[in-house]
Amino acid sequence: MGLAAPKKSKMGLTRIFGFKSETLPKNATEIANSVLTSYDVPELLQAICSKEYSCETVTRAFLRRAALGAEIELLPSLAIARAKYLDSLAPTERGPFHGLPISIKEHRSMEGLTNNGGYVAWIGKLQEGRCSTQEVLLEEGAVLYARTTQPQAIMHLESSTNIYGVTTNPRNTDLTCGGSSGGESALIACRGSILGMGGDIGGSIRCPAANAGNYGFKPTPGRIGKLGSRAAVSGQEGVIPTRGPMASSRSGTSLFMERYLSYEPWIKDDYLVPIPWRPVTLPPRLKSQSCGQTKSSLLTHHLETPKEVAKSLLEAGIELVDWKPEGHDECWDITQALYYEDGGKQVEKLIADGGEEMLVLFTKWLIKDNKNVKYRTMEEIWDLKGRRNAYRLKYNKLWLSTGEKDNHPVDAILCPSGPGAAPPHGNAKYWNYTSQWNLLEYPGVVLPVTFAEQELDLNDKSYVPRNKQDRFHWELYEKDRYVEAPVGLQIVTRRFEDEKCLAILEVMERAMGHQ
Repeated sequence: MGLAAPKKSKMGLTRIFGFKSETLPKNATEIANSVLTSYDVPELLQAICSKEYSCETVTRAFLRRAALGAEIELLPSLAIARAKYLDSLAPTERGPFHGLPISIKEHRSMEGLTNNGGYVAWIGKLQEGRCSTQEVLLEEGAVLYARTTQPQAIMHLESSTNIYGVTTNPRNTDLTCGGSSGGESALIACRGSILGMGGDIGGSIRCPAANAGNYGFKPTPGRIGKLGSRAAVSGQEGVIPTRGPMASSRSGTSLFMERYLSYEPWIKDDYLVPIPWRPVTLPPRLKSQSCGQTKSSLLTHHLETPKEVAKSLLEAGIELVDWKPEGHDECWDITQALYYEDGGKQVEKLIADGGEEMLVLFTKWLIKDNKNVKYRTMEEIWDLKGRRNAYRLKYNKLWLSTGEKDNHPVDAILCPSGPGAAPPHGNAKYWNYTSQWNLLEYPGVVLPVTFAEQELDLNDKSYVPRNKQDRFHWELYEKDRYVEAPVGLQIVTRRFEDEKCLAILEVMERAMGHQ
């Protein structure tokens, strides 16, 4: 079927590099579909609990499906041994994720395995120290069976490296699956996984989820453990990266958060906030701000979806308030500078140590061709973080101002996760729809809404772009280029309103007719 020969490596791993591109249909999501892999998380857990399927049977099904679907690193020996062990346990010894296969972004790592973190220089480098979130998942009974691809330096909204090459979008292989958790999004879209874990410092969970038609949740920093990740600038805290679930369903996303936090991970990892997953009561009438296709937006979304969604929400009784963004370009300037306070020196050194080159469209674009990235003195870093803090206060004031007339500030912001559907490879260079919320530390969830429709999403020839970036993305859209491209939207709430964010997700999805 056009598969490249699997390559064996240490630790019982098998590297699968996917189909040869010339043998793939543009939409590869239906290849070798399986009844088992079509379940959502709660359904599959119930099927395992009732002994309809054994853990081993489920694990083997997902290994087979994953091997056909995306560029990943499979862990067959480890996963099957783990599944057999779980099958041997008495019912009283089983955890809440008993037998559930969960995929992991490669740089999140696993104890005893290597971790390249997107750098050639780190190929073969063994993981050092604990992998805190994975510890909890294993204690809950999960099976970790696959590790997924990421981009060079783990800092792009696409997934290309000099190690794995380009990870494509299985919905339409001409388009990007997103990044940096692009391997996860591709694998979930193929149903090679139904629940995985990614990371997000600028949109790396949410953009891939939207691009591939999945769910992705970026929690508030400090709610999910971070030990075990390998990154060149892991000590930077100007913009704190977060870990979070990516799933085929809303229920999988919520269940991950609820059950992970039920294990009180803050006891071992005392940098985490000691807040369990809390029940939330929403107001009788939700109030949301809507930004995307308004006169005040920075870019105009090139699809009709935001308009259609707004209509459904209004009909369901949700109040929508037009949103006027303030200082989003300023926020992006600060964010880029905080990513690389050393001017990118550490990243450059690692790339050179591996004998590779910076990918021109991505790493070089973000670091070398960026006026905001430069080496800074300590005093300059203090000033930069002062600007960040001032911006956060300003935005909080802006949010609260929406309640001046009725004493009810908006409950959430509904916005795109990008300028449109997944762009063609090499064109994902507008991060502001997602990176905005990283700097502010607001939780955000992406939901799949629909697919591009060639008869509805017509390019308005009379439209006059507002700026250079708007022109680039507007002209990028050609209806034949976006065949079967998923369209996702993003819901954002204030810091530590993670539970509210996912509760609003359910309400809005039901208003759109999704169950």
